[in-house]
Amino acid sequence: MDTKASSSIDNQAVIYSRRNLLSGFLFGLGLVAFIDEMVFHQLLHWHHFYDLSTTSAGLVSDGIFHAFSWLATVGSLFMVADLRRRGAWWLKRWVGGLLAGGGLFNLYDGLIQHKVMGIHQIRYGVDLLLYDLTWNISAAVLLIAGLILIFQTNKTIRRKGVS
Repeated sequence: MDTKASSSIDNQAVIYSRRNLLSGFLFGLGLVAFIDEMVFHQLLHWHHFYDLSTTSAGLVSDGIFHAFSWLATVGSLFMVADLRRRGAWWLKRWVGGLLAGGGLFNLYDGLIQHKVMGIHQIRYGVDLLLYDLTWNISAAVLLIAGLILIFQTNKTIRRKGVS
């Protein structure tokens, strides 16, 4: 690809920088929610999305949670398809959004849903400290990695003078 075409693609990506970020964020959020629901809810049976009621209510809450994760993931991929069609998909910014979205979701889940609201725990009948530390530290690492990529791409946006 020649330099002029590459520069044109970069400008398009910068113009659509917010859409790249949002698409990545939704994909990360949806992907992490989908993995959480599939692994911890369905395969391991460690908890449901909402454990403060009956098993039936927990299963219904899992279904709603699964639908949410699926919609976020599929919706984000439609956004990627549009960005690619426009020649405006910015992989680095998108991955930053993906990592930030996944990390923020897991941190919210681990701190707010598990601890503040108490609607479920990672697992029951065990000492939770190791589970909580692993969950929340890995979430924070994902979030920080995503924010680093987002801040790096923000420099490119400022350098090109596009908001």
